Amino acid sequence: MRILNLYAGIGGNRKLWGDEHEVTAIENNKEIAKIYMDLFPKDFVIITDAHEYLLNNYMNFDFIWSSPPCPSHSDIRRCASHRGQNEPLYPDMKLYEEIIFLQNFAKPKTKWVVENVVPYYPPLIKPFIVQRHCFWSNFVITKTRKEGKRIHNNIVGSETVYGFNISKEDVENKRKILRNMVDPKLGFHIFKMAFKEVQKTIAKDETSAQGGESK
Repeated sequence: MRILNLYAGIGGNRKLWGDEHEVTAIENNKEIAKIYMDLFPKDFVIITDAHEYLLNNYMNFDFIWSSPPCPSHSDIRRCASHRGQNEPLYPDMKLYEEIIFLQNFAKPKTKWVVENVVPYYPPLIKPFIVQRHCFWSNFVITKTRKEGKRIHNNIVGSETVYGFNISKEDVENKRKILRNMVDPKLGFHIFKMAFKEVQKTIAKDETSAQGGESK
């Protein structure tokens, strides 16, 4: 299976996907991309703009994961702006550009998911919400059986987070890099939801609940 991992960071979401797939990771920061390469040497890493890469290559993959930058949608950033700690930002509409694009142009057999924070405004397109994340996708995403422990506020950048330790890496803002990661268990849950037979079971249950007859 060919997988596209956009805005890859150091690969928190990808950690538990295994090595039997052909993974292409897109990251525009050279130092962060280098860490990803060291952690996942079998993946093909391209240092370029993920938004543009998606537009030109979406048709070549079986599964697409995109995690566009989230600060402009974050309530934390909005509150900090009200306190004068940050300048106000327009919400970055590339998030919705990617969702709408994939909804309309992704091949029918391609599974895709776009991940971001729960925004400070009502989402313009209804997402699935799991563990303080929004997920827009062309498959059903259920909540995990156990909510992950919120650790982001305690990250300082020198400790091991989700099995990753970058304290010795020559890269700036280690805390931000670690905070930006998706919990690997959550990343694996989403990955399984894209392809697991549970999709058929959910569809059958929904049909039954509506009083219809499943086939």
